Amino acid sequence: MKPSLKRRLWHQVTGMLVPVWLILGLVSVVLYRGSSFGPWLMVHLLLLGALSTAILVWSQHFADSLLKNTAPGGRYWLGVRLTAHTVGAALVMIGITGAWWPVVLTGGILVGLNAVVHATILVRQLRGALPARFAPLVRYYIAAAGCLSLGVTLGILMAHPGSAAVGDYHERLYIAHIGLNLLGWVGLTVIGTVALLLPTVLHSRVLSTTQAAARPTLPILLAGLVILGTGSYADSRIITVAGVLIYLVGFARVLRELAGHLRRSPAVSYAGGSITAALVWFALCALGFAVVVVTAASWADAVAGLKALVPYFAVGFGGQIMIGALSFLIPVVLGGGPRAFRATAHELDRAGLFRVSVVNGALVLTLLPVPDLVTAALWVVILTTLAAFIVLMVRALRINRKTRTPPGSGLPPLVRDAAEPATPQHSRTGMLVAAATTLALTLAIGVALEPASTSLASGATGHTTTVDVTMIDTRFSPDTIDVPVGDTLVITLTNADGILHDLVFDSGVDSGSVEPQTTTTVDVGIIDADLGGWCSLGGHRLLGMLLTVNAIGADPTAAADSHADALRSDASASAADDLDPMAEPGSDFVARDARLAPAASATVHTSTMTVSNTETEVAPGVTQMLWTYNGTVPGPTLHGTVGDVFEITFVNAGTIGHSLDFHAGSLAPDKPMQTIDPGEELTYRFTATRSGIWMYHCSTMPMSAHTANGMFGAVIIDPPGLTVVDQEYVLIQSEFYLGQQGEEGDPVKVQTQLPDLLTFNGYANQYVAAPLIATVGETVRIWVLDAGPNSSSSFHVVGGQFDTVFSEGEYLLRDGGSTGTGGAQTLALAPAQGGFVELTFTEAGTYPFVSHVMSDAEKGARGLFVVSD
Repeated sequence: MKPSLKRRLWHQVTGMLVPVWLILGLVSVVLYRGSSFGPWLMVHLLLLGALSTAILVWSQHFADSLLKNTAPGGRYWLGVRLTAHTVGAALVMIGITGAWWPVVLTGGILVGLNAVVHATILVRQLRGALPARFAPLVRYYIAAAGCLSLGVTLGILMAHPGSAAVGDYHERLYIAHIGLNLLGWVGLTVIGTVALLLPTVLHSRVLSTTQAAARPTLPILLAGLVILGTGSYADSRIITVAGVLIYLVGFARVLRELAGHLRRSPAVSYAGGSITAALVWFALCALGFAVVVVTAASWADAVAGLKALVPYFAVGFGGQIMIGALSFLIPVVLGGGPRAFRATAHELDRAGLFRVSVVNGALVLTLLPVPDLVTAALWVVILTTLAAFIVLMVRALRINRKTRTPPGSGLPPLVRDAAEPATPQHSRTGMLVAAATTLALTLAIGVALEPASTSLASGATGHTTTVDVTMIDTRFSPDTIDVPVGDTLVITLTNADGILHDLVFDSGVDSGSVEPQTTTTVDVGIIDADLGGWCSLGGHRLLGMLLTVNAIGADPTAAADSHADALRSDASASAADDLDPMAEPGSDFVARDARLAPAASATVHTSTMTVSNTETEVAPGVTQMLWTYNGTVPGPTLHGTVGDVFEITFVNAGTIGHSLDFHAGSLAPDKPMQTIDPGEELTYRFTATRSGIWMYHCSTMPMSAHTANGMFGAVIIDPPGLTVVDQEYVLIQSEFYLGQQGEEGDPVKVQTQLPDLLTFNGYANQYVAAPLIATVGETVRIWVLDAGPNSSSSFHVVGGQFDTVFSEGEYLLRDGGSTGTGGAQTLALAPAQGGFVELTFTEAGTYPFVSHVMSDAEKGARGLFVVSD
């Protein structure tokens, strides 16, 4: 393969990495725009993915050109470094989106070490090169790589699950992380490159010296970055701002010289316009960095402000500088002769002024107080316009192949071999008019899609109120927010607890689940009435996890109507609407086996109890997302005798904190009954010293909600001398307070103590569909436990009489009692009480059993015994 063909193929292969990252970034906008990690993913696909890949490729290319000295290992080792960076960056993004810190750690280490290797190779290359006018510019690439390795290290620390729980540690890491990555890794690389690249693009004479290559400039920039990082470490925002300002002093030296080039040779191509606009956004964003940090009331406020600034860093600066530079460099690198060069460059410059004008005009408009949908429409136009580069690049590659002449050899020059003709004035005017029309139409479409959000339609102020809210100790802090009527409320929501939370408003706005030690942004919308918010997970609302938004100046009647509408909406969505008391289970229904298995002969019983979220049918056509022990409700029944030891490995594979409380053991609850977070486990060991049927359940607050959502079961410890019977069954009564279909139970309903369903063994009327069996003359023992959490039970077998009643560790009736002829009709139990009854059926037939709290029986607490001869 000829050298030029090898070079061209190399650049085509490596050049595809950048478009792939860009395409993934666009896909992330579509798929994850509403998720908590969507903005983070889009920014990192652009900066850590596309832009960093371009920096690795082109900084090495420019170093080779400036030093006239090929890097050790050549293209092969550059390919290895690109592979390492790509894998590392992918692991970081996968780890963050999946909340897998070990994956983030692995990817971050790979990216950081790769940056160190990149810097080391550039240092060796610089030392081995002959003196050259612009060789000092390579030092920018070396310093930039060092900044990336430090910035990635800070990112790894930020991703650690415990980082958000230590004061403002997470926020200060974020400030330093942004500074080192954007001003350091990207900024230093760009400054070191545009000193030569922009004059070349503009066809302006490059001076023998540049301010970027001058001895003081890079030290000034690095001093600013060091002071920025020191300020973050020392908990001083003033020092941090001083670092940014010092950095800007160094950058201003380079900008002043570049402005001179622009005066002598204005930008007429897309590459020149895009690079120039990117430098303006970079200067503005760096200045905005300083303003945000110095004016913020706290580090958390500074972070919130910078998060609003990062998209402009990423798109206005990063996206435009990368696409502008590539639009110039691709024709130079591909070569192919003057004809192929001009055709390729012309394709990449297509509608250049229009594209630059649309992107930058739309970016400016997003800074104005416009409705949310207008802002969204503008961002769609920005990203679509930038994405046009991918299409143009593919077309340019095809055109280059068709028009190229036999390739030469050697390293391609950094200058074009002929100046491009200027775009005619009438064409430039037409593109400016088209750009203005595009922006006007975008504004009109956005307003048309969201007329209620304009000031004329709804009294919206156009102002956004941004509030930081922290979820900690199962509370919102602050728990009250005052917002002027007409303002858009945006909440920066941080979960500083060790368990999952969310934020739901009665307007229907939902944050989605927020993982521990993570932050998300919730756009509540325009506030026109008071709003109530709460955490909907795990009964946390009942524990006081409430958030109130006070609409200052609102009509109180409108607020009341809004709240009533929300309540009606919630009520109408309940799975209780799908209840049919006469419905029968489907043909594939299998009832829970109510028979009690004999106690094992071993005196030590070991088992594992695993919590999981399991969607379960609780009545015909009604499903709920229950929190289960070992996948069933009730959990497994444990059976032993007095003196037996039970050793339980408790594993939380759910999504929130849970615990396990065995009534059958007598021991201090501090350690074995503690709440453990998802992914944790503990060992619970107790000795059964007393007989009876004992409840176990989750004791995490609110216990009523956890119990009602399925977290209970029974331990049966046989009394000494218990006789063997012909049939032995276990029935556990419990209540369901139905939420929406397929969702968790409603913890607010639990507080009303008005259940939608009462069941034996977790399914309404299941033993009507699948009756229990007995034979005439057999002794039948029925263990009964009332798991509650609220309703009492009065267990009764219709047509049967109990000759033995055992309740709460004592025989209440045995052998006819004191009269010798006594019997019992019910076993009365309060929540968490249990016992057993025995009876003998004298005739064949069907005998219903119920809770004789008759309305409860009608809600599902009933079944049948079918007795045969």
